[in-house]
Amino acid sequence: MESPNAELPKVKMTPSSIVRYLDMHVVGQDEAKKVLSVVVYAHYKKLLKSHESGIEIAKSNVLLIGPTGTGKTLMCETLARALKVPFVTADATSLAQSKYVNEEINAVLLRLVEKADGDMNKAQNGIVFIDEIDKLKSAKGAANAASGESVQHSLLKIMEGSLVNLGANHVMDTNNILFICGGAFVGLEQIMSKTHAFGFVSMADGNNQKILDRLNSRVKPTDLIEFGLIPEFTGRLPVIANMRQLDKEMLVKIMTEPKNCIYNQFREILKNEGVELVIEARVFEEISDLAIEYKVGARSLRGIFEEMITPVLYTVPDQSAIKKVVIRSLFEDAEMILG
Repeated sequence: MESPNAELPKVKMTPSSIVRYLDMHVVGQDEAKKVLSVVVYAHYKKLLKSHESGIEIAKSNVLLIGPTGTGKTLMCETLARALKVPFVTADATSLAQSKYVNEEINAVLLRLVEKADGDMNKAQNGIVFIDEIDKLKSAKGAANAASGESVQHSLLKIMEGSLVNLGANHVMDTNNILFICGGAFVGLEQIMSKTHAFGFVSMADGNNQKILDRLNSRVKPTDLIEFGLIPEFTGRLPVIANMRQLDKEMLVKIMTEPKNCIYNQFREILKNEGVELVIEARVFEEISDLAIEYKVGARSLRGIFEEMITPVLYTVPDQSAIKKVVIRSLFEDAEMILG
C-alpha cells in the first residue's frame, strides 16, 4: 500500500520563487504573497520532515483579511497550481445557512477528493479555501439554520486535523490539509484602533521603528475575538495576511499585465479570427473608474470589459474583411479597419 507521504508535493520552490510565480498571475498584494509563500513552503517542508523524523509538527492555517474583489481566491488557486495540489473553495455563508453543517463540510472534503481524481492520499495534502469567514456570527432569527458560532465549532476539528468519515468506506485525514480562510472583516479597523497600544511609542532607530509599525498594524487574536470569532477558532488561524484595497493603477494592471489577463484572452479570441485587437490605455482607466464606483474590486472588471467587447465579437465573425479593431474609449464605438 502506498504511504500517505507519497503524494506530498516535493517543494523545490523557495518562497521567493513562489512569489515570482504568483506575480505572473496576481497583481500587487506583495505583503500577502510573501506571507502565503512562506506558509505553504514551510507547511509542505514540515510535512516531509515529520514523515522522515516521526516528529509531529503543527500546521499553520492562514487567515486572509481584505475587501471583496482583492484577489483572495485567485491567490489561493494560483498557489495550489504552483504546488500541483488539489484545491477547493467553500462559502462560510452557505455553511451558516444550512441545517446540516457537518454534511456540507463533508461535501467540501469530497470535492477535494474529486479534484484529486479519487486519490485520497493526494486529497489529504490539498488546500481548502473558506471565503466570507467573517460572516460566521450568530444570526438572529435564523432558527432553521446553524448559527455562525456553531459553524465555527464544526470547522475546528477538520482545521486542526482529524479523521472524517466521508461515507462509502472513505475516511479522510485532514491533518495535512492546509486551510486558508478569507473575509472582508468590515469594522475590524475600528476595533484595532481602540485596542492597539503600540502607536504612541517612538524609536530612534529606523529599523526598530519599522518593527514597531508592523506590530501596530498586525491583527491580533483579541481583535478577531471582539469582532465575533470564538477564541478556539482564531487559534486555528495563527497566520494572518492583509489584502489591500485595489486602486485604479492596480485594476488597470489586472486587465493588462498577467499572462492570462482579460486583454490577452480577447486578443487571442480575435487572433483566431485573423483580427488584431488594440485597446488604448485610456479605455482601461475608464473601466477601472467604473469598477471603483461599483465598490466590488476586480470582480466587476470582466463584466464591464465583456459589455464593451460584445458588439465587436458579434460583428467580426461575419465580416472577413475586418483585419484590425481599435477601441479608443469605453464610451465610443470600436473602429473596424478593413484589410
